[in-house]
Amino acid sequence: MSYGQEPGGPEQHRDGKPDGRQYPGGQYPGGQQPGNGQQYGGWERPGQQYPAGYQPPQPMTPEDQRLWATLTHVGGIFFNILVPLVAYLVLRDRGQFVREHTRVALNFHITMAIAYFAGGLTSVLGIGFLVIAAAAIVSIVFGIMAAIAANQGQFYKYPLSIEFIKP
Repeated sequence: MSYGQEPGGPEQHRDGKPDGRQYPGGQYPGGQQPGNGQQYGGWERPGQQYPAGYQPPQPMTPEDQRLWATLTHVGGIFFNILVPLVAYLVLRDRGQFVREHTRVALNFHITMAIAYFAGGLTSVLGIGFLVIAAAAIVSIVFGIMAAIAANQGQFYKYPLSIEFIKP
């Protein structure tokens, strides 16, 4: 890439539109003309949400949504923030029920991670061990209650949870 060129090539702006430059013989790179409905310079055509060959995420059945929501809450008990984060990033476009459950689980476990961190900092004073123990008990009890609610097809809102990720 030479000086002044953008990553998509010299023939287009960052928004994917051609910049109107003239090319020898009137030909554009790759023999494609802009606006002919094909991919141009590695950019997706307007209105196309996914690259060629990829399918948009398909909605899950209600049973699958309940299963994944339940597994997200149970996984949060054992792996704290990791499972709800991965579940939220992977499953949020697969259904409203699983999206809401992964979102509230992620918010709760971020709150619990902050409590664990505060307990670790204050453990020098001796009170931190009580904070860590209380956070662990709260995480287990509310995680089980949320998993039961998800398995029954009900929505659940964790108490003591800070809303970091809004609906």
